[in-house]
Amino acid sequence: MAGSSLIAMPETAERSKGAVRSFWERTPCGSWDATAPEGSPDYFEQIERRRYELEPFIPGFAQFDAAAGQDLLEIGVGLGTDHVRFARAGAHLTGVDLTERGIQLVRRRLELEDLTSELITADAERLPFGDESFDLVYSWGVLHHTPDTPGAVREAIRVLRPGGTIRVMLYARHSWVSFGLWARNGPLSGRPFRSLRDVLAHHMESLGTQGFTRREVRRMFRGIDDLRTCKICTPYDVEYAGGLARLTGRWLGFFMLISGRRPPS
Repeated sequence: MAGSSLIAMPETAERSKGAVRSFWERTPCGSWDATAPEGSPDYFEQIERRRYELEPFIPGFAQFDAAAGQDLLEIGVGLGTDHVRFARAGAHLTGVDLTERGIQLVRRRLELEDLTSELITADAERLPFGDESFDLVYSWGVLHHTPDTPGAVREAIRVLRPGGTIRVMLYARHSWVSFGLWARNGPLSGRPFRSLRDVLAHHMESLGTQGFTRREVRRMFRGIDDLRTCKICTPYDVEYAGGLARLTGRWLGFFMLISGRRPPS
């Protein structure tokens, strides 16, 4: 399967997934940007402000306002920043996350704004929904953390209705971030023969994090019409390559934005 050596043995995959769950239970994505008490309005406001400062390209990709009235599934709600934006826009929302803590905090966040969503603790590789359940499936920076990313993509497509839209962000293996991590944890650490895959798996967030090539992405999303993949320069690339990252983001950006439609029946 594309881009992963972690799914060869089911027991190994389940151990890896347990490590992923434990990591994000301890450290929900973006929680390091908040100083206010966890679960308070100020806590969520700080996280939301910082998220879109660092990643201002999210709203243009997510198209929050266009989701009004649609049945929408977000895979990996994290702390709910994008999820709340979809709720404010009037989407009919469902959200899943691997962690109980994430689901509890997002539920609290929705309550603070009198918004609603069906929130479920669930595995992206085994979504608890019937075929063709949603008009839009959205996932930002999540599916590269699960051991069987191709399987999770198949699940996302399975629950998408004919003519429905999928929007996913995955990490790119060939990126300034990956090269920078490799230099730091490979040659500069006396291990020059480490692969990009190995370095990402052990030094980028939770255990087993993956990065993908455009070819691997096209293979995973085979059958999706109007498939578009776009790499973008991130502040994380700039940390490693400075202004060169801005000039080369379309080839070596860390975030790969993927979108398309499931063919009509």
